[in-house]
Amino acid sequence: MKHLTILLAGLLLSVTVFAQKQTVSLEDITQKGTFYARSVRGLRSMTDGIHYTTLEQGKRIVKYQYATGKKVAVVFDLDKEMKGEYDIKGIQGYEFNGDESKILIYTNAETIYRHSFKADYYVYDIQYNELKPLSEGGKQQVASFSPNGEMVAFVRDNDLYLVKLRFGTESAITTDGEYNKILNGIPDWVYEEEFSFNKAYDWSPDSKEIAFIRFDESNVKEFSFPIYKASFPTYEEYSLYPGQYKFKYPKAGEDNSLVSVHVYNIKNRTTKTMDIGEETDIYIPRVLFTKTEGKLGIMRMNRHQNFFELMIANTNSGVCNTVFSDRNERYVEQDVLDNLQFMEDGEHFVYVGEMDGYNHIYLYTMAGRKVRQITKGEWDVTDYLGYNAKNKMFYYQAAAKSPMQREVYAIRTDGKKSLKFSTVEGTNRAVFSKGFKYYINYMSNTTTPTLVTLHDGKGKQIRVLEDNKGLKDRVAQYAISPKEFFSFKTSEGVDLNGWMVKPLNFDASKQYPVLMVQYSGPNSQQVKDTWRIGWEQYLASEGYMVACVDPRGTGARGEEFRKCTYMKLGKLESDDQIEAAKYLGSLDYVDANRIGIWGWSFGGFMSSLCLSKSDVFKIGIAVAPVTNWRYYDSIYTERYMRKPQENANGYDDNSPINHVKNLSGRLFLIHGSADDNVHFQNAMEYVDRLVQAGKQFNYFVYPNRNHFLNGGNVYNHLYHMKADFILQNL
Repeated sequence: MKHLTILLAGLLLSVTVFAQKQTVSLEDITQKGTFYARSVRGLRSMTDGIHYTTLEQGKRIVKYQYATGKKVAVVFDLDKEMKGEYDIKGIQGYEFNGDESKILIYTNAETIYRHSFKADYYVYDIQYNELKPLSEGGKQQVASFSPNGEMVAFVRDNDLYLVKLRFGTESAITTDGEYNKILNGIPDWVYEEEFSFNKAYDWSPDSKEIAFIRFDESNVKEFSFPIYKASFPTYEEYSLYPGQYKFKYPKAGEDNSLVSVHVYNIKNRTTKTMDIGEETDIYIPRVLFTKTEGKLGIMRMNRHQNFFELMIANTNSGVCNTVFSDRNERYVEQDVLDNLQFMEDGEHFVYVGEMDGYNHIYLYTMAGRKVRQITKGEWDVTDYLGYNAKNKMFYYQAAAKSPMQREVYAIRTDGKKSLKFSTVEGTNRAVFSKGFKYYINYMSNTTTPTLVTLHDGKGKQIRVLEDNKGLKDRVAQYAISPKEFFSFKTSEGVDLNGWMVKPLNFDASKQYPVLMVQYSGPNSQQVKDTWRIGWEQYLASEGYMVACVDPRGTGARGEEFRKCTYMKLGKLESDDQIEAAKYLGSLDYVDANRIGIWGWSFGGFMSSLCLSKSDVFKIGIAVAPVTNWRYYDSIYTERYMRKPQENANGYDDNSPINHVKNLSGRLFLIHGSADDNVHFQNAMEYVDRLVQAGKQFNYFVYPNRNHFLNGGNVYNHLYHMKADFILQNL
């Protein structure tokens, strides 16, 4: 009886404490940014490696000393330097030239797609305190200094231009650029989206040449969608008759852009075409100059993306030779593109690949001979951070301890000495100064918001840059249900990781409804030890348990786990989500008849598919889902599925649109009408099939909104609408 009294007193105290605290509202998540963690952004190491700059309030570029944190100088102050001469309301980005005597800044950016934008660029001369527009001919894209700092290249209207700062001249390198036809120096839509870049040119180290990729979209089919007056922004010209946006979008199995590689010689004003071979149905996702004059690295992949080649081109003759290749029985991960780096000695390059079944660092000679495998183990390198020639150390981030965590390491070239820089468990990310004398570590875990610390090159902490004390104090005022990690074994013997957030005032003797959240896409991860307070806390305050499980196909667990979904995208992932629902339903405190699932994009595809594969889910919410893989783009879909002409069953067997007759539970389908990524076509065709199958469902469309549903009050409206649906139906 004594123990029972103590237990009841403890429960009463717990309830009283929760009652005294605020509960998380949807506005805290969608509008107020209540739990948004501060960080240190826009930081750039200066060439000397002992100073760095930051962009502050979008107005000033300030120089600091790494060792002391002391402000050394205000390098550029918009309020002082402008004096009303130009319409610059704020700086959105900047870069220094090689000797840090000039700064290239941009403002008034207009987003095009995920990575691309056009903006007004300006060049600021520090010595002469002089600011000038880069060009008077209209907004520019991907402007960048030459290595010697005397020139700037940029793209406008799909043509590549060159500005010589000393003479104040501007000249066109290409003249055939045309919308929806020819692009020079910038990628087309599908390259930008799926190869994750927006700049398709590179300066030679000696500033004598510019290499660029040319995209010919002539044979790529157009996709279009209507544009309404709507709001944020408002298109008054479409107040009576909608407009139309058209762009080139290659769907799976359809024609891609024809690509070619060219090198412009600045002194001779001539352009040479590189001989990349006769095969045209290929990808050229990067060009990158080596450290040797006249030698250009060209990365080439076949249409299946299971064969990667590094070619070295002689820029004078155009002759190309393949020095390295990586063939995979399924596909080569696109991460290799930015992790291939030429070393300063001009004799080696680094490649991060999956040759032994895990993602590791390899060192090769420029002739393509493997020197050695640098990292080894049954874990993945998740980011390559660079090489320090002085101490012969490679720096990298890895999931060596757990797929749910990230650490930062260094290892000698010979593999005989290694260092672990991260000391706090969670998710660690490091940004090193030039020369690796200092680094800034960004760390968070489920209980610690972003902690930014400065360290010397040996790992010793010098000071804290951001501890988010204000956020910690604010969180302490709220009733927060802790995130708990768990794992379970499926009926197929697969171990899966997950997290759960239990309802506030959780009582193990009761049963609660569960909402499963997930993304589930290839090489993604939602189950990580990192800081995030989202709408799961609002749902917890409303008496719901929220859970998330990473299925097969997700990242940081080796190649086999990551790629076992090949040719059948969605099958194993949905099997695992269904198994997760059944596991959760087996827990004493879960109401197995009240389990829901939701997701966005690939996650929306999954929630739609799961409702047609099992009756374990009472509801499902699908935001911007792919409903038929035949509707999605060539690069992404074929990487995991090959062409539909080669793998028809793989496409059709796992597309929700083909399984509407088996739909169970209540589906809520949400999409934006101007989604350039997962087209609104996916929703419309799915709706038609559902109607013809006699299925009742909920449906909502956001006019003029893209894949992220950005603009105005949409995000807040979306989460209120989803919450209402859950409260009413689950």
